[in-house]
This record gives sequence, C-alpha cells and structure tokens, in this order.
Amino acid sequence: MRRSSTFARQVLLVRVGRRDGVAAAGTDLASPEHRYLDRQRRRYGLDRYERTEVSAIVPVSPALAPSTPVDDGAAMSIPLLPGDRTAARRAKFALVNACTLASLVLGINAIFLAMQGEVRIAALLLIACVVFDGLDGALARKFGVASPFGAQMDSLADMCSFGLAAPVVVYASLAGEAPPAAAAVAAALVAACAAIRLARFNVSPKDGRFFCGVPTTMAAAVLALTVAIGLPLPGLVQIAGVALLAVAMVSSFPYAKLARLLKLPPWLWLAPVIGGLVDVRLTFALVVMGYLVSGPLLWLHQRRTA
Repeated sequence: MRRSSTFARQVLLVRVGRRDGVAAAGTDLASPEHRYLDRQRRRYGLDRYERTEVSAIVPVSPALAPSTPVDDGAAMSIPLLPGDRTAARRAKFALVNACTLASLVLGINAIFLAMQGEVRIAALLLIACVVFDGLDGALARKFGVASPFGAQMDSLADMCSFGLAAPVVVYASLAGEAPPAAAAVAAALVAACAAIRLARFNVSPKDGRFFCGVPTTMAAAVLALTVAIGLPLPGLVQIAGVALLAVAMVSSFPYAKLARLLKLPPWLWLAPVIGGLVDVRLTFALVVMGYLVSGPLLWLHQRRTA
C-alpha cells in the first residue's frame, strides 16, 4: 500500500508554469520518500512527466459558451420586407403573400378533392393555383415589395401546388385507365422533377428571354387542362406524355417565356384560335406538342449560330 500510494503521488506531480525550459521557483512539489523516487522513475518511465509542459487544463463540454465573441449585429433578424416599412407597403406586402398562400391552400384542397374522386374540380383548382401564382409575382413587381422571403414562399407554394397536387390529380385521373404502378411512377417522376426544377431555378442566373426547361407552373397548367378537358387518349399514352413533360422540366432546353410569345405576330394566333373553335382537344394537344418541340429546336439553332 505504501509503494502504490507513492507511485500515485509521483504520477500526479506536474510541473506547472515551466517557460522556456526553466521551471518557476516554488512550483516543484517534492516527495517525502526520496529513496523510492529514482526507482519509480526508472520502473514506470516517469521522466516523461517532468518534460511535459502543461499550459492549461480546460474542461471540454458542449454546454460551454463560445470562447470567441459573437457580433450582436450579425445575430439580428433580417426584416421580411426590405426598405421603408410604412403601412401602405406592409398592406401591399401582405396582399402579395396572401396570393401565394391562396395558391398553396387551393393546391391542398385539390389533393383532397382528387382523393374523393372529384378530379375535374381538382383540376380547376390547379388552374386557379396557376392564376394566383402569376398574380403574386406581378403584384410584387408592380408594388415594389419583392423580397427574398416572398421568393422562398413562392417556391414552397409551387412545390405544394405544382409538385405534389398536380401529380396526385393526374394519378387520380388515370385510375381505371392505366396500370396503377405505371401511373404511380409517372406521378412520382413529376414530383421529383418539379423539386429539381424549383431548386435549380432558385440558384441559377435568370434569363429574361427563355426558361431553362419547362417551368413547373406551365407543366402543372398543361396537366390540369389535360384532366379538365378530358383528352380521349389511352392510359399508356397519357402516362408517356406525363413522363415526357416531367423530363422537359429538368432539361436544359430553352423555352420561350409567355411575354415573348405574346409579341409574336397576331396572324400566328389565328390558327390556334380557329382550331380551338373546331376541336379544342386536338388543338390543345398540338399546341402543347409544338411548345415541347420548340425547346430542342431553339437549342439546335443556338448551337449552330454560336
């Protein structure tokens, strides 16, 4: 017992305050049993403890506060509405975000109606989502209340309405007309491609002339109109069309924006107008196919002229 206690005391002997190889005066603790000192050092290799410099012993705990000072200014919350926070601008900001939330709520109700078998009404709600989605952006630019918060809200609402509600409505509309497994795969592909398209749009530079891939809003509008008017196509053909539209969303083909299409000569709009009066379903299918084909054609034209 005496020898073991001596060894324990020797281990606990630490020279504190050694600087530049010189020990501070009065910091060495001597053992009263000198006859065992050299023997214990040789036996247990305690010389390394004398050569160790101990600068500080600090307990490590996740509950400790950070040692570096935190800038109070960086921790301040970012205002949702940049600029002047007047009552008029707040009201306009609230109106714009109310349109975004209306699109989200309509998308949720479209899912509920599709689950109950009311696919036509659910498709009409999706079309209303498209209207509100375009309205909030237009109002934000007109009122001058565009903000990063509004952009994130719009992206989340688009994912709910166009990335989730639209494929659910399409899946419900294909019940009894196509194999359930194939319809589920096509609907899941639309949801996945919509999420990729929205995420890529948030981090990509904006082009004022063309979209990079078919936007989710336009894809959802096409799907909703397809269900609303009831295209007389076989189930497998509809599934192929849904899959093609989903892939077009994540493609890198340039597609003209609506503002650019409206600048086309008026006589070019006569053909779809007359065709709509004759057979709206066939005209709609031809217009959609023409728009989908325009992307690869524009891409080939840009590569040739580059």
